[in-house]
Amino acid sequence: MEISPCAVAQCNWVAPAKMTEASPNEKTAIYGYKTNLISGIFQNLHRSLTSIPSIPLLRTAKCDAPEILAGIPRAKPENLRQIFERYASVIQKDGKKYMTDEDFVRKYLGLYTEPNYNKETVRLLASAADTSKDGLISFEEFCAFEASLCAPDALYLTAFEIFDNNASESITADEFEKVIRHTTPLMELDFDFNSEFIKKYFGANKSRSIQYLAFCQLLHDFYEEQGIQAFKKFDKEGDGSITAMDFYKIMTTVKGHLLTEFVRNNLVAVSGGATSTHKVRYPFYQAINSLLGKMELIKRVYLSLARGNLQMQFTKEEFLQATQSYAQITPYEVEILFHLAELSHPGKRALGLDDIERIDPERLKRTTYITRLANVKAVKSKEERGAGTAILESMYRFVMGSVAGACGATAVYPIDLVKTRMQNQRTGSTGSYVGEVFYKNSLDCFKKVVKFEGVMGLYRGLLPQIIGVAPEKAIKLTMNDFVRDKFTEDGRISLIGEIIAGGSGGASQVVFTNPLEIVKIRLQVAGEIAHGPKVNVFTVLKELGFKGLYKGAQACFLRDVPFSAIYFPTYAHAKLAFADDQGINSPGTLFASAMIAGVPAAALVTPADVIKTRLQVAARKGQTTYNGIFDCFGKIMKEEGPKAFWKGTAARVCRSSPQFGVTLLTYELLQRLFYVDFGGSRPSGSETSAQVTLVDQSSTNPDHIGGYKLAAATFTGIEHKFGLFLPKFEPNVVTK
Repeated sequence: MEISPCAVAQCNWVAPAKMTEASPNEKTAIYGYKTNLISGIFQNLHRSLTSIPSIPLLRTAKCDAPEILAGIPRAKPENLRQIFERYASVIQKDGKKYMTDEDFVRKYLGLYTEPNYNKETVRLLASAADTSKDGLISFEEFCAFEASLCAPDALYLTAFEIFDNNASESITADEFEKVIRHTTPLMELDFDFNSEFIKKYFGANKSRSIQYLAFCQLLHDFYEEQGIQAFKKFDKEGDGSITAMDFYKIMTTVKGHLLTEFVRNNLVAVSGGATSTHKVRYPFYQAINSLLGKMELIKRVYLSLARGNLQMQFTKEEFLQATQSYAQITPYEVEILFHLAELSHPGKRALGLDDIERIDPERLKRTTYITRLANVKAVKSKEERGAGTAILESMYRFVMGSVAGACGATAVYPIDLVKTRMQNQRTGSTGSYVGEVFYKNSLDCFKKVVKFEGVMGLYRGLLPQIIGVAPEKAIKLTMNDFVRDKFTEDGRISLIGEIIAGGSGGASQVVFTNPLEIVKIRLQVAGEIAHGPKVNVFTVLKELGFKGLYKGAQACFLRDVPFSAIYFPTYAHAKLAFADDQGINSPGTLFASAMIAGVPAAALVTPADVIKTRLQVAARKGQTTYNGIFDCFGKIMKEEGPKAFWKGTAARVCRSSPQFGVTLLTYELLQRLFYVDFGGSRPSGSETSAQVTLVDQSSTNPDHIGGYKLAAATFTGIEHKFGLFLPKFEPNVVTK
């Protein structure tokens, strides 16, 4: 059976032509790769290969089918062939076309297009694809490099091929030195290639070559060693200190890939001195370098504390407490982190996500689990937020809340109708009425409504409910968010603040709730009398008048204020409990949180709801009439007993929980889908921070297909991840 070369190429492994003595760990790794190679071949035959750890590239390969690796689909060979033929400029005697270094790097990838480009840099970059190192790139090599760009360790693979100057699948000390000396940091600050550090990797006489895994570790450790050597060079007195200006030069030269513009501008300030005579001690030098290399870990610690609330800010003591389980982070590094943060907001010793973004060289970005249909930034920063912006934000939330409220009310309206009829059902000598349907329980009520009134009977009074519930829920959600914002400082709000915010939302909605409720209730109970008079919205409004619309308003306050004061804090804390390790709430956890919060809120205020219902329903002939909250309470207790106050509890819970589940889910998802940043607070758990990936930086050039979408980003990533900055121009040439 013939094995396709693609099966081997996609494993990105080939037995080295020249094997040097390997350590036991390296032998174990090589054995593992051979095992993966065989496994990969058979997986390819079954067309189920996904991704396999890789080391140096195969010299030639021809792929038969696209694969999906690292989020980028593999290009089809026939499409690669057309592109290769278009850019290849060399035709040899055998009739085959080849790309030159300039064809590949400058014409195809569009890099180093300036007339005075550095030819050695272009050669080194092209050598990543030119695995035979003969100065020409064949189609097979072009295809193989496209495959390697899709590999999860593409940065290391590409760097390895750049250093492997003689195609031996291993790196010698001379090869390593040759490439490193061509980088800009080495041109400004020399390095001792006869140091103990180099000898530990290449042997005492530097005759040992290293393979892929050892090279990856060397590349990781090299700039740490160069930083140490640079410090020793400037530490002329040997007392473990250098001047602030020497510190600045080392950091901007050797550690430039770790510096954002903010950190670069504040290097001297964070070191504690503004003059060249100020001394920077070695412990500080090591601590700041270590910190800059751990910003991804710092971000994880922040996210674990914030639990999805990206406006949260933490004190140094809180952050130190959180880092106790991370042995890699030292108190000195935390001290420097907070000093840097304070430089962006003097006088405020706190750390927020914005501070981490200013310090992290990878430039964190915010992302969501849901694709945004709109992404608007109303203000550039919180400092620009004014009264007009705050008003616009409230209007935005009001619209979102209106739509969400209408969705929630429609979803549970039949349950609400059953609840109302159960609560209005009287017992005792005054509880019956000729022609009135009697309900044994909520389920029996549901069945009899469908039987005697049809399915549409479950939606009696829905129209005024839809018309009224939109502003009702909108003002409740908007007011709760508005008051929460006022009580929130540095992303924190106390439990008392949450309760007040929720209660404020409940109180503000009564102006809409009471007229809505009284009309809805009278329509809902109208169907209880067989062959009774026709009742509609207009007849109810005519009967009640304007003052009558607010009958029982005190009971509405008695119900809605405690309901919201219980509901919103419970919902906020349930979201935190259900959030994932990044503090993110999925739609499922949002719905579950809203449902759970509705249970205690709805159940505990049922007595108030019963009183409100009795006050608002028009009493029929022979039924007890009530004059206010206390009169209603006393008569119900006397005539029906305390159990009457809990009538319809099950229906109320079954209605309120799913209604608010749908409402809050819709409200938060709408804010994710139609994202507008007003510079205020955002719903917690709706977004997180994530590093920009190579896929995020992929090329839009139509000729850059498959892995070649990532080519330019990969070469840039090598510079910023490892510090391998290659010169762009020829030396001694003045550029404009």
